[in-house]
Amino acid sequence: MFKQFTMELAGKTLCVDIGRVAAQANGAALMHYGDTVVLSTATASEKPREGIDFFPLSVEYEEKLYAVGKIPGGFNKREGKASENAILTSRVIDRPMRPLFPKDYRNDVTLNNLVMSVDPECRPEIVAMLGSAIATSISDIPFAGPCAMTQVGMIDGEFIVNPSQEQWKNGDLNLTVASTGEKVIMIEAGANEIPEAKMIEAIYMAHDINQKIIAFINEIVAEVGKQKHEYTSCAVPEELFAAIKEIVPPEAMEKAVFTDVKQEREENIRKITEQLEEAFADNEEWLAVLGEAIYQYQKKTVRKMILKDHKRPDGRAINQIRPLAAEVDLIPRVHGSAMFTRGQTQICDVVTLAPLSEVQRIDGLDENEVNKRYMHHYNFPAYSVGETKPSRGPGRREIGHGALAERALVPVLPTEEEFPYAIRAVSETFESNGSTSMASTCASCMALMAAGVPIKKMVAGISCGLVTGETDEDYVVLTDIQGLEDFFGDMDFKVTGTHDGITAIQMDIKIHGLTRPIVEEAIARTREARLYIMDNVMSKAIAEPRKEVGKYAPKIVQIQIDPAKIGDVVGQRGKTINAIIEQTGVKIDISDEGAVSVCGTDKEMMDKAVKMIQIITTDFEEGQIFVGKVISIKEFGAFLEFAPGKEGMVHISKISKERINHVEDVLTLGDMVKVVCLGKDKMGRISFSIKDVPAEA
Repeated sequence: MFKQFTMELAGKTLCVDIGRVAAQANGAALMHYGDTVVLSTATASEKPREGIDFFPLSVEYEEKLYAVGKIPGGFNKREGKASENAILTSRVIDRPMRPLFPKDYRNDVTLNNLVMSVDPECRPEIVAMLGSAIATSISDIPFAGPCAMTQVGMIDGEFIVNPSQEQWKNGDLNLTVASTGEKVIMIEAGANEIPEAKMIEAIYMAHDINQKIIAFINEIVAEVGKQKHEYTSCAVPEELFAAIKEIVPPEAMEKAVFTDVKQEREENIRKITEQLEEAFADNEEWLAVLGEAIYQYQKKTVRKMILKDHKRPDGRAINQIRPLAAEVDLIPRVHGSAMFTRGQTQICDVVTLAPLSEVQRIDGLDENEVNKRYMHHYNFPAYSVGETKPSRGPGRREIGHGALAERALVPVLPTEEEFPYAIRAVSETFESNGSTSMASTCASCMALMAAGVPIKKMVAGISCGLVTGETDEDYVVLTDIQGLEDFFGDMDFKVTGTHDGITAIQMDIKIHGLTRPIVEEAIARTREARLYIMDNVMSKAIAEPRKEVGKYAPKIVQIQIDPAKIGDVVGQRGKTINAIIEQTGVKIDISDEGAVSVCGTDKEMMDKAVKMIQIITTDFEEGQIFVGKVISIKEFGAFLEFAPGKEGMVHISKISKERINHVEDVLTLGDMVKVVCLGKDKMGRISFSIKDVPAEA
């Protein structure tokens, strides 16, 4: 027997089956929302993992293509590594839930979400988010929940709660908000320049809906929830803190951490660590947690100074941005490049332009998302933080940062009709000390303009931090947080936008929620900072997009043809289009709607290819002038090819004004001759004349 719980959510029924499947997991919920089905499970190890100083939480979101009636492509015919959407969904589940587990908990926990069926009207991502919260809440795993998540879209100025896949893709807002029973704990948004006030309205509408979901989850927990299990605490002993302070008094720790040079601070902490290791050499128990103890000592020192004295580690005012610098064109031969520096954070972004045939193909669960024209990739090498380790490709953090910067710029990109290119931006992290994703947004915006991409407006991003005290009213919001303030603070609130509104938000916190005044102050502070960055730094490096793409970028000419003529351009087995490509060296892409893109670097050859396509797709009329090549000679005349796959005939009587006995007397194979169209002959062939070409032609 299993128990089923239901609630009405955004006009649809959310149904949760408990005890029906996966009984050996610590907690499991079979979620139904419309015809979307997701199995969410929560499992934990019996004992803590030894030798670690963090909570080992793993969140998985598994997209099964059978959920939409597809067989995976490729030779293997089975799902491979997680898609970018799956990774981003996992991160959105992880970020709000992680702070709700005990800080001293070291047992391995895995939250798994298996997408088994997808209803396009009910996005599986939101079902998985709710499923993870329910599975964890009813389990015996220690968790300060429940929490809930709601997605909000917007079309024609109207908010839509938990929008369909199509509404999510085509609307002006993609907002995900997670809440506890009291406060907002996570915000993720992509937006088409939404004003700050409108964004705050959407956030708190979602927060109100989350309260109804939390009440529903509490009912489930009350009926089927397990008692939370006991666990081995990995908290640092208070005696160790007392012993550390005897050796390193608070004044000494304050002096060690309060410097604006990251390397100096790390060297100071290294010396303190060596001093304490020597002092506690005979106490193995203390040595095992000494690193965590020093971390917490630094954290308390930094938080106390910021909160009580408004003193930041590098001496800045709470609303002051670090020194800024911007430049373009530092990398030769690429299509566009720019570098943005903010303190010890430095990003170099390189833009590459290509024909639309180079767009990224997506084989996923959303039928509305089949390709991606703008790709933003973010790289974070070890040297950027002064470390050494081999590169193993992008991890979840890199993919998440790249997606945030991508989301920030999508609203200002030109349409395919305005700019028929696939666009790739790559952000290389040269140096990192806080909020590289926001520096990446600024660098990418400038690189796009330098590449000649006609973006509609400039976009910049900045991050705000937070330090809280004992009460909701006791807090300090920090503009432009550096790494130390991120590590030891309570919030990383990233906002990107134009002068007119917000294009993206990503908010992570380490506490159990934010009050509305904090959210409003952070959004206002980021607006002030991004306007300063655009007006005083970025616009001085490059004020507007260049009028043309660079000389090394491919040039694209786009023409429209009758879709019914596409077959004529392609030819049998691609013979015609391949002949055009061979003769001109261009690349040709044709959409189903008849949009033809001719891409190349030689303008003369591009014009030639366009002319050929126009000839092929022309309905021939009497009096039109063409240039053709003699490809065959017969007794009665000559056949000319005036475009790949297009032939016509000149009768012997139409070759010369004087009478000729043999075609070969005037024409030879390969001759290029100018002809005038006479229409079609009795056999339906296009007929030409050489002798009747007007003199002015």
